[in-house]
Parts: sequence; C-alpha cells; structure tokens
Amino acid sequence: MSAKKILSLLEKHQDWRKNCLNLIASENVMSPFCEKVYNSDLMHRYAEGLPFKRYYQGLKYFDEIEDLTNQEFRKHFKVNFVDLRPISGTLSNLAVFSALAEKGDKILTLGIQGGSHVSNEEPGAAGILGLKVFHFDFKNFSIDLEKTEKKILKIKPKFIVLGGSVILFPQPVRELKKICEKTGTKIIYDAAHVFGLICAGLFQNPLKEGADIITASTHKTFPGPQGGIILGNIDENLQKKIRKKVFPGVLSNHHLHRIPALYLTLMEMKKFGRKYMSQTVKNAQTLGKELYNFGFDVLGKQKGFSQTHQTAVDVKELGNGDIVAETLEKANIILNKNILPFFPLNKIDVKHPNGIRIGVQEMTRFGMKEKEMKQIAKFIKTVILDKKSPEKIKKEVLKFRKKFSKLKYCF
Repeated sequence: MSAKKILSLLEKHQDWRKNCLNLIASENVMSPFCEKVYNSDLMHRYAEGLPFKRYYQGLKYFDEIEDLTNQEFRKHFKVNFVDLRPISGTLSNLAVFSALAEKGDKILTLGIQGGSHVSNEEPGAAGILGLKVFHFDFKNFSIDLEKTEKKILKIKPKFIVLGGSVILFPQPVRELKKICEKTGTKIIYDAAHVFGLICAGLFQNPLKEGADIITASTHKTFPGPQGGIILGNIDENLQKKIRKKVFPGVLSNHHLHRIPALYLTLMEMKKFGRKYMSQTVKNAQTLGKELYNFGFDVLGKQKGFSQTHQTAVDVKELGNGDIVAETLEKANIILNKNILPFFPLNKIDVKHPNGIRIGVQEMTRFGMKEKEMKQIAKFIKTVILDKKSPEKIKKEVLKFRKKFSKLKYCF
C-alpha cells in the first residue's frame, strides 16, 4: 500500500469523524493547546526510570517537566503517591494488581455483570497474573452489602476492585471500607471513566471514602492524552512495589510527550473542569430521560438515569447492541455495543450484547447542552424506533454537527 493511500485514508478518517456525533464513552479530544505540546520532540525520546534517576542521558529538561507534573497531580488530588508512567488504564491495573497479589491469590471484582472492565477479570490482567477472581453479589442494581460482607470474610481477598467500565452512579466505598478493614483487604477503584468527574469534584472521591488506590485513564472524562495513571495515599513500601511493577515490570519507555500534555490538561480542568463536568452530567441525564420518553429501555430511571457521563440502554428487543450501533454509524452517530450491568450471566452474549453505552463528554466539550441532547435522542429514535433510512438522517446529522466545531472548556 502506497504512502499516498495511507495519507488519503487518514484524511478521510479525520474529515469523517469531524462530521460525526461521537458518543463513545471511552473517548475524548485534547485541546489544540495540549495537542501542540503533545506533538513535540519528546515523542522520540526514552526515559526509563524516575525523574533525576534515569538510565538514559539527555533528559535534564524533561526530568523537570515530569517532576512538576507529578507534584501538581499530588497537590490537586491530595495524595502522597502518583505514577504517571502507565500508557493505559489497563497497564495501571496490571501494575497495581501485581504489586498487591501473587498467583493463586483471591480478589473480588464487579464482574462484567456489574460493569467491570475486562482488565479486572480473568480474560484480562487479573487472569494473566493467575489471580482467582470472585464477584460481588447485587441487589436492586446495587452491591448487596450483606452478602458481600459474608463473602469477604469467607474468602479474604487480597483486594477488591470498584469503579468500572459501565458506571452510572456512585458505589458504596465507605461501607465496603469498614468490611475490608476486618480482613486487611485493599480497595482499588478503577476510575478510568470518571477520573475527570473526580478531578472536578463532581463525583464521589474514592480516596476520601476509603479506597487505597485509584487507577485511571487520562483520556475519557479527563480530556488529556491517551494513557494511564495511579494515585493513592499509601506507605513507602507499597509505593516502591508499584513503581517497580510499572518499570521495569509492565513497560519500558512511558511515551514522554504525554507528560506536558497531562500537566496542561490538569490546568485546564482546574480552571474549566467543574463547569465542563457539570454540563456533562446534565447532558447524560437529559439524553437518558429523552430516550426513555421516546420508549427506549434506559437503565437507572429510578435514580435520574445517570450521575456520570454515561447513559446505558437495553436494546435486546431492537435487534441487540451490535445491530443498533452499526445502524447508527450509517447515520454518523458513533457509539458502542456493550454488555449491560446487572444482567443475568447466563443470558449474556459477548458477541451480540443486549445494550448500547453512550457517552456525552466529547460532544459536551464541543459546546452541546441539554437542547442538543434532545436532538441527538430524536436522531436515535428516528433511526432505530421509526426505522427511517440512516443515510437520510445522516444529512441532518451533518448539518447539525457543523454548528459545533470549536472546543470549549479549554485554553
């Protein structure tokens, strides 16, 4: 394939995505300012080790950049430990899991039926490490604390994992902390999806409520470069263990050009984050309510549909998640099929899941508010419920999307 072909495909992709309603819950876009520092000479360089303690030369300026960024994240999140080096949320989990447990140890997770990310389960990092994975029990769409306490006291897991990939509402961290203290069990909170909300002070802060460690992604509700992060208030011994698992355990170079972009994204979030995340939650709630009013089976209606950036919809009666997602893509509406939480395990079809997951953080950053969410819900309803031609609706989507081309909530 020629270079011209590659460039042509890239241009087509970029032009296409600019004209789509991107509702993928695990994506966002950096500001032009952050992109500028991201595309720097640092993308060519290596920095194994920690600031001022490197295995390579030529890093005297980068060491200061990374040190300042570490300091700023520690200060903002009020923690004594930060590691910015993981290049994904999954690698953050792998590093922390391997620091806390060994092959054969037991852990307790949400499970796919509770909204867990695959890295927390047997097919992912937990399984790679040979950990024995047990799952929480649920009652009325929440963790069943009574059954969970009995399970924790019985199996004595090394750690439990909260947070997750499909997360609509806060979880009972405080209550679980009291239980875990009886067995010396650590609490890890996978904040990949809600890290921006936590940063802005608009969602539960797991560390304040009793979690030992947060792992997260830095490119979802936190609109920075793709990568991972680990934060916590932990003793020096555990800090050293985690750092060694990050390097040389799960990675070598940590993609240096991410670090100044992370710093500037945090500065943007400190200035604009509360307003941005507040609008994001309002948009998710509005979209959920509007879809529900149109007749969709939207999760969480008893609690206002969402307290995060996500809305989840059961579409098993409409052809399942993959068919709905593929149909909407033809109308330039991009979202993903997803296994829905709290759905019976014996009825889960991984290839053809029963739901769709919708995230509004990117479109919110382009300036969309409640009015636009109602319009998006109408587009989805017209394509899926009214069965109008997605190619025809695409023309309306293109016209609608062109009104929102400039990023908000940034320098």
